[in-house]
Amino acid sequence: MHITLESDYAVRIVYCLAQNQRRMDAKRIAEETGVTLRFSLKILRKLVTGGLVSSYKGTKGGYELGRPASEISLCDVIETVEGPYALSRCVGAEDYPCSRNNASCGACKFREVFSEVSELVRQRLGQVKFSDLLQKEGGSDGPGQP
Repeated sequence: MHITLESDYAVRIVYCLAQNQRRMDAKRIAEETGVTLRFSLKILRKLVTGGLVSSYKGTKGGYELGRPASEISLCDVIETVEGPYALSRCVGAEDYPCSRNNASCGACKFREVFSEVSELVRQRLGQVKFSDLLQKEGGSDGPGQP
């Protein structure tokens, strides 16, 4: 099981902005993260809409973090791009058509476990702030690798 490529790239983009601690244009972000410019712009729009990144127009325009790195978690980034994290479609989606007997769906043991695991993952991702990742830079992950 993996996070989506879009979430992976969004994490890279926010990390790049946190690491550089300055306004950057989309082309430079794309180059430093290895994400195509077109996909970077799409992700940056979502991050701006979510308030994680701020955008500026004009000759000194570009993108920078919308909040301090210590206030942005991995969960914030992933959920800004993908929506609320859920291990299974049946978790959190009230309009999800369960293929099981509808009368037993509310008591479904799979849904109960998936919901519990989803919450644990959300909590753990919420604990990891980008400032923490910057402090680990240069450790076993190597420079520039989150």
